[in-house]
Amino acid sequence: MHGEPGADAVEETLAQGAFMSSTNWAEVLSKLVDEGIGSVDSIVDGLAGRGLFGNLFGVLPLTVEDATSIARLRGATRPYGLSLGDRAALALAERLELPVLTTDHAWRAVDVGIPIRVIR
Repeated sequence: MHGEPGADAVEETLAQGAFMSSTNWAEVLSKLVDEGIGSVDSIVDGLAGRGLFGNLFGVLPLTVEDATSIARLRGATRPYGLSLGDRAALALAERLELPVLTTDHAWRAVDVGIPIRVIR
């Protein structure tokens, strides 16, 4: 969004196809509003206008099974400070059998059997 370090890795991943949980999408939108980027509706409209949504990017709902995984991950991730949103990303990655991307260096030490790619 802001051309930060790691943006190239995100763009590359989006070009190949990527997914985000609805929980994480709500978090992204909330943070963009907090940053003064605009209203929720204007942000969504702007991103849709830039072609973000479609065949290569999807926002997926979490399932009951994902919620169970999120709860299971709490003990293993608590020492690293991972939030519920972080665990939602991990649970979705586990379900889809895809790596999860993060900019949080603390995730380097997390070993929960889900591929984690720290992008900066």
